[in-house]
Amino acid sequence: MVLASFDPPGGLTDLDADGRNKWGLFLSDTVDSAITGDPTHTNDSPRAQFYNLTKTETDADEKTQDISWIAFPRQVAIGSGSDVQRWTRADASRDVQDEYCEWCVTRRSTDHKITRVTFTCEGPEYWEILAASSPKTVTALYQQHISPDVKQDDLFDSGGKYIERNRWNTDTTEGAMHLVQANNTLGAEIELAAAATIIRVIGGRVLTGEQELIHCSGYGAPERNSDPHIGGVVNGVAQLKADIALANPVGLYFEDLSTAGWAAPDGSDPKTFWSFTRGTVGHFVRAVYEVPSEKAFVVGDITISGAPISFGGQIADFISMKLTAVACRFGKSSVAPMTSCVMAAPKATGMKRLIAGASTLNASRFA
Repeated sequence: MVLASFDPPGGLTDLDADGRNKWGLFLSDTVDSAITGDPTHTNDSPRAQFYNLTKTETDADEKTQDISWIAFPRQVAIGSGSDVQRWTRADASRDVQDEYCEWCVTRRSTDHKITRVTFTCEGPEYWEILAASSPKTVTALYQQHISPDVKQDDLFDSGGKYIERNRWNTDTTEGAMHLVQANNTLGAEIELAAAATIIRVIGGRVLTGEQELIHCSGYGAPERNSDPHIGGVVNGVAQLKADIALANPVGLYFEDLSTAGWAAPDGSDPKTFWSFTRGTVGHFVRAVYEVPSEKAFVVGDITISGAPISFGGQIADFISMKLTAVACRFGKSSVAPMTSCVMAAPKATGMKRLIAGASTLNASRFA
């Protein structure tokens, strides 16, 4: 059965009917672009085993699979000499939080202990469409989730254009409404999944390793937790001669928080202080770690393996993120493997984008 239209990520209900229609069209176009690939890159297109749920049927043999990874940025970890150094670096800038999860930290003014850590995995594309549809809704959501002090003029320029990196959504202390790191986009997720469906046979051998696949196909950053793992899992399914798509609603989501080794001062379960504040079951896009005010302690008094929580990155170590793939027509694909790696001029740093500029959508589409 062909999907009528792509739903907003997380089952969110912020968009009006016109906004939902624009979202569905945008996502369909983005998937089609990913299927086409970049014809200027040799051995990178087309991605014939990737399909658009709104244009191609998903057969009865369909299976879904969650693909998960750890939220703490591995690129920060491998470039740091100690845990404290990596936590400090990750907490210092949203621009290094590149595992499709970003956070901000709130501290008590008296002793600087952490009282709250807010996490988001919402892609910027959704917010650009929502902002074009209803600036008042955008402002209300910021006031609800970030601060009642947010004003519409803080979020939109003099011409009425939404400011993605506004004062309430740019650093690790004022707030985190949606993703802003350059490679943390929904378009990047779709591009990665599509590119990973190409089976590579190099020198007569089928590539199966996560690192050899990402280096050969060039669909992300090899040093991340997310990109090579997502690509490896997707490619493994493609090798079963199946057609693959990202499940509706297409999005990046929180999977879970593991609190093994954590301890609260009063002996309560540290997991109970973790809550999802936006999205639907199985598709949560916003989470908060905060101790209720009636308790006699704060987040900074909770310990992990005996050490108090002093950084948001300590919590990110235990958060798993996910996306969900759907596959069908197992054993039926006749797409021939590619026998060479991607060849092209040097790419821009990080993930390829589906749209020129990627962080800025086609304004005419959403006006």
